[in-house]
Amino acid sequence: MKGAQILLESLKREGVEVMFGYPGGQVLPIFDSLYDSDIRFILTRHEQGAAHAADGYARATGKVGVCLATSGPGATNLVTGIANAYMDSIPMVAITGQVKTFLIGNDAFQEADVTGITRPITKHNYLVKDIKDLARIVREAFYIASTGRPGPVLIDIPSDIQLMDAEFIWPQNVEIRSYSPNLFGHPGQIKKAAKLIAAARKPIIYAGGGVITSGAHKELKMLAEKLNAPLTWTLMGIGGFPATHELALGMLGMHGTAYANHAIMESDLIIAVGARFDDRVTGRLDAFAPYAKIIHIDVDPSSISKNVNVHVPIVGDAKNILIELLKDIKQTPATGDWLKTVEGWKKKYPLTYKDDAGLKPQYVVEQIYEVTEGDAIITTEVGQNQMWAAQWYKYTAPRTFISSGGLGTMGFGLPAAMGVKVGCPQRVVFDIAGDGSIQMNIQELATCVANKINVKVAILNNGYLGMVRQWQELFYKKRYSQVGITSPDFVKLAESYGAAGICVAKKEEVRPALEKALKIDNTVLIDFRVEPEENVFPMVPAGQAINQFIGGLA
Repeated sequence: MKGAQILLESLKREGVEVMFGYPGGQVLPIFDSLYDSDIRFILTRHEQGAAHAADGYARATGKVGVCLATSGPGATNLVTGIANAYMDSIPMVAITGQVKTFLIGNDAFQEADVTGITRPITKHNYLVKDIKDLARIVREAFYIASTGRPGPVLIDIPSDIQLMDAEFIWPQNVEIRSYSPNLFGHPGQIKKAAKLIAAARKPIIYAGGGVITSGAHKELKMLAEKLNAPLTWTLMGIGGFPATHELALGMLGMHGTAYANHAIMESDLIIAVGARFDDRVTGRLDAFAPYAKIIHIDVDPSSISKNVNVHVPIVGDAKNILIELLKDIKQTPATGDWLKTVEGWKKKYPLTYKDDAGLKPQYVVEQIYEVTEGDAIITTEVGQNQMWAAQWYKYTAPRTFISSGGLGTMGFGLPAAMGVKVGCPQRVVFDIAGDGSIQMNIQELATCVANKINVKVAILNNGYLGMVRQWQELFYKKRYSQVGITSPDFVKLAESYGAAGICVAKKEEVRPALEKALKIDNTVLIDFRVEPEENVFPMVPAGQAINQFIGGLA
């Protein structure tokens, strides 16, 4: 086979059904082979859109997402999407074309050192120098991307390698001497954790994205109910535990619920599962959870004690460890008084907003929840829209909240929604967007329409780069510098792409518009003209302890 055919055959062996990307000169042999392939290829309108679509597909399905771009600017346009997947531990394989092997390093037309550029933001990357290695490299790339702590892997393939002939030899097994993730926790450490749990009086479970990655949501629920312990989650952990459960405290951290933050600060034991204690969760590190011993379960040993020192580290897959921990817990803590205290915080600091004149963005999100009966998959852009989507939609199942966590990538939501809908075609998919963020990849409306990927887009249009404006209001004396944003007529823009557009300016128009959107067999964009200076509360200022709130109704 030619190299391009070896690549596509290898992708089929890995179970790849769909790819997202954009053609160019150094991937023409691959696209020529794609012409005869039964792998579905979705032509995005920008390579960044392809990377985010592959990312969204992976988050929603649990499979490895695949994107493809040419050399030079095609490859560098993938970089933001690769970094986004890396920060959130998403399994993805990015394939790029490269100039011919004898031209590498000569500043050839559309040459960029993409393996060098992406080394800090990939789990691993490859430059294919010998066609005989190609099948093995693809096999390894998918294995690395999907095992241990998942992440993106890049394969850079020079165009002459794509045209060379070689025998196709598919390696049945993958053996990488330097890579052997530990999936089962140390029995002694699990027993130590069980003893700490038995001695606790104010335990709290803190769940992150690792719960969703490992499929540990059922075991997590069993643990919370067995201990009768309250549970909070990170942005990436949303959906890992039902938000409607009586033990649920919602999200914690900078824009988390006040009661989740108070609970973790007063707890005497934190059971952290698949979370990494990032700065948006901990606030000021030297003030974080001063009374708590910490059990930390994570598949990545480098995440343990990186930010917060822990007392019982357990390295391994969250699901495997929780199964064993549940067996080892013989004595459960008496949490009655603790739960009464937590319930008091819930009553004192409810998540609420002033539902007065004007169209409130929180109300829009609540109505999306009600109209979809909580059964949609929500993607978000980044900013205020993201936080409102996290706070006001009640997620009860994993892989239903798809958002850019670690990198905070504006422009993520629409292409991610596209990937989600491709992976889960029977589900309703809503992108909750801001008027600033949506414009960064709004060209993907064309991809949605052309491929009948019928996502629904709800723009919370406040005329500002809202989160930046909020910070300028609170910390920079309302000196609004470069945050007012002029948007197009979104309805006309949607219609020009062949999508449906709806404009909503009044509260009573919200529900009818959403119901109408769900009935339309097309991509639908709804422009919600919300209150321009509505803020996201609660809010913990940067550098403060997470029980130190400012403003609003916290």
